[in-house]
Amino acid sequence: MTAYKEGDPTTLNRLYGRSKGKPLRERQQRLIDELLPQISVPDEGAVTSRALTGMDRPLHFEIGFGSGEHMIERADMLPDHVFVGAEPFVNGVASALVQIEERGLPNVRLHNGDALEVLSRVPDGSLSFVYLLHPDPWPKARHAKRRMMNKGPVDMIAAKLKPNGEFRFGTDHPVYLRHALSVMKDRSDFEWLCQGPKDFLTRPGGWPETRYEAKARRQGHEVWYFRFRRR
Repeated sequence: MTAYKEGDPTTLNRLYGRSKGKPLRERQQRLIDELLPQISVPDEGAVTSRALTGMDRPLHFEIGFGSGEHMIERADMLPDHVFVGAEPFVNGVASALVQIEERGLPNVRLHNGDALEVLSRVPDGSLSFVYLLHPDPWPKARHAKRRMMNKGPVDMIAAKLKPNGEFRFGTDHPVYLRHALSVMKDRSDFEWLCQGPKDFLTRPGGWPETRYEAKARRQGHEVWYFRFRRR
């Protein structure tokens, strides 16, 4: 029997879920060995666009980018912005590296590990966008503390966003949907950018589809999209 622990991902200080799946293909392993060290977020120091690229540019942060489809498309759309993505699953990192190499994207930096460790090193008021798309829902009530959409992580996201910066959240899981709305409903530091149901039932422009979202739709799941502006 597992003992109940209070808290959320900012206090549990551990990662849950798999870190590696099936063996990497030869190209993927080469990119992990050669490209990843070149574009990894440094292990220490402030995480800023200047520190990462030598230039002051709008900075985006994606928590758990999966296979990287959304992050890569956004980085391609906005070549003058810098994108930081964190993902603990090495196969997802390898998939993102393939796309980065194929598109020749110079404006993406990756971290194969805990997103909150890197996010904590972003200076307050620095981020233009934060993305949390289809995170693990941890649907059992006893695992709710593992959900990234919890007070601690959202407090950190709020601190790191610029005024008028945007936090985007997407899910197809009804338990996570209800949980997320309960977390966000009383926050005075965010404005929910929603005037009617179509605003959270239709993917907004500039929000590329992820592989997970496409799979959810094939399975007949409804998908919900949320945009919150930092006050």
